[in-house]
Amino acid sequence: MDGLIMAGQLLLGLSILVILHELGHFWAARAFGIKVEKFYLFFDAWGFKLFHFNYKGCEYGIGWLPLGGYVKIAGMIDESMDTEQLAGPPQDWEFRSKPAWQRLIVMLGGVTVNIILGIFIFWMLTFKYGETYIPNDKLPYGIAPGTVGKTIGLEAGDRILAVNGQTVERFEELSSSKVLLGNSQLSVLRNGAQKEIVVPGNILDQVADEGIAQFIQPRIKLGAIKELVADGAAAKAGLKEKDQIVSINSLPLTYFDQLQDQLKTFKNKEVKLGVLRGSDTLSLAAKVNEEGALGFFINPVVDIPTETKNYNLAAALPVGASKAWGSFMDNAKGIAKVVTGEVKANKAFTGPIGIATMFGSTVNWIKFWSLVGLLSMALALMNLLPIPALDGGHAVFLLIEMIKGKPLSDRFMEKAQMVGFFILMALMVFVFGNDIFKHFIK
Repeated sequence: MDGLIMAGQLLLGLSILVILHELGHFWAARAFGIKVEKFYLFFDAWGFKLFHFNYKGCEYGIGWLPLGGYVKIAGMIDESMDTEQLAGPPQDWEFRSKPAWQRLIVMLGGVTVNIILGIFIFWMLTFKYGETYIPNDKLPYGIAPGTVGKTIGLEAGDRILAVNGQTVERFEELSSSKVLLGNSQLSVLRNGAQKEIVVPGNILDQVADEGIAQFIQPRIKLGAIKELVADGAAAKAGLKEKDQIVSINSLPLTYFDQLQDQLKTFKNKEVKLGVLRGSDTLSLAAKVNEEGALGFFINPVVDIPTETKNYNLAAALPVGASKAWGSFMDNAKGIAKVVTGEVKANKAFTGPIGIATMFGSTVNWIKFWSLVGLLSMALALMNLLPIPALDGGHAVFLLIEMIKGKPLSDRFMEKAQMVGFFILMALMVFVFGNDIFKHFIK
């Protein structure tokens, strides 16, 4: 059932994005009097269709291959490689008969709609729910770095004051792109002294392996045990629900991260636990397993303050637009890091399986629309890449035509489309293979 819920949310989100993207091309083509022959959600590869109907000279339908969608525009060399129509003389209602600037608008129609959609979603979310955040200067115990945070030199209890000289007002900024894209500098207050820590350019590789939770979290106090794993080491040692572990091998414990660190230190070893049960302090022996666990769940004391900033409809627009544009630029910078070799491609890209896990196995509409907004901006960027068969590739060829004053030959366009098709297929195989490896094989 969990898998069905994740898949259902993924299909719904992608369907919304694909339909609106293709509507951008459709509306622009119709506005200039260009005939649209087909409008499909998903691909009807080899002519197999799940559903279709004709209306006013256009075939609408749903294909069986859920890898996107398309509109077939008359008189245009596209991924369908249908060149029969081009053999005859140009018709007024064909794409090829229109001025280059009109064809450019048609090509950028999908991207434009995706950008507008992304801005609209973040605008509405900001207006409806405001922004809830953790004030960085009000963290009661500083930060608790995970395995990734520790590798760059962060320590438990540190207070990060600034990133690249700019004061950090919200704790969430420390897990944002301005830090995780690397080559940034953190100003850290430690034991009353300030020091600078450099975040390496390949930090995303480590975060992709370990997860964002292994970078930094607010430090929280250790609470009582809320649940024991049946037949686990903790249960066998005599621990009970509501017990509180106050020491391991006589080392006092106050914070949740201290308990985690000590259990990792004593993997496959027996430890002596100091346990507070009611008003009594007990000493119990237990063996830590090879994963650094004893078999219980802690109810941590979460006393981290949060604040919410609300916006009216007008004030929410620039905030939402800034979030949308920020996600667009973050993706662009991430692709640049992959191209330059600073970040590995298999760490940077995720496919349908990874995206489905982001939606999760429960329906949370705030999370759903936030992800759809992010995906809309990512889809806009991907389609702008100058790869033949993508909108960006068509746009580049049209710009060349506008500069030269004459169109590129049909033969060249056919070959370019074929090259673009093979590039996209190779990318698709890579993304799917990487997804399968990360989520099943690894």
